[in-house]
Amino acid sequence: MNIKAQVPNTITLLNLLCGCIAVVFAFERNFEFAFLFVCLGIFLDFFDGFFARLFKVSSPLGLQLDSLADMVTSGVVPGLVMYELMLAGSGWKSPIVPFFGFIITLGSCYRLANFNIDTRQTDSFIGLPTPANALFILSLPLVKASSTSFILDEILTDHGILLGISILSAYLLNAEIPLFSLKVKNFNVKDNAIQIVFLVISLLLLIFLQYLGLPLIILTYVLMSVINNKFFKK
Repeated sequence: MNIKAQVPNTITLLNLLCGCIAVVFAFERNFEFAFLFVCLGIFLDFFDGFFARLFKVSSPLGLQLDSLADMVTSGVVPGLVMYELMLAGSGWKSPIVPFFGFIITLGSCYRLANFNIDTRQTDSFIGLPTPANALFILSLPLVKASSTSFILDEILTDHGILLGISILSAYLLNAEIPLFSLKVKNFNVKDNAIQIVFLVISLLLLIFLQYLGLPLIILTYVLMSVINNKFFKK
């Protein structure tokens, strides 16, 4: 048995485990712990492919495992969180309304399936990656809970706005928008310059704005990708 070949798959399965735990916390409306385990799962997702390339053990099985794990951590969990937000929201009186939150899960599933067959996304992404989208959605209840703004609280409880966010989320996941990859393929600073700059900006946003910095990080990611495509990408 090739132990090295099992290292990336083990990391991927740990990502899946984090997603399963996050589901439990999301059902309990413990959004902070749900966010924590999604972050841990995403962290593991960054490195399963890296170790597969490092050990030269990349395989079709690993590719499928990666998407299946991401489907739970970055697909099911954000859909469930949006469901819970809409369940506690206000506006439309229909009991069907909260289930529209799972539009995010459907969009994530379609993106992950398409990613596996899209040969254009080897070194970068087309459309918002599911981990980035998951962080954006899971940041919403944290922003709501920590905010003292009445207007912001009203925005994040309105059914119409939450539905609009869900639809926009599913669209961005599958839109033809080139975005740089967040995965570190090697330890060369030059090859990962944009990732390093993005990391520094993200840390500053978190330090000064805390939870409110989370959705701004995703916006920064999209804007940096557009600027990179227009002025720096060859």
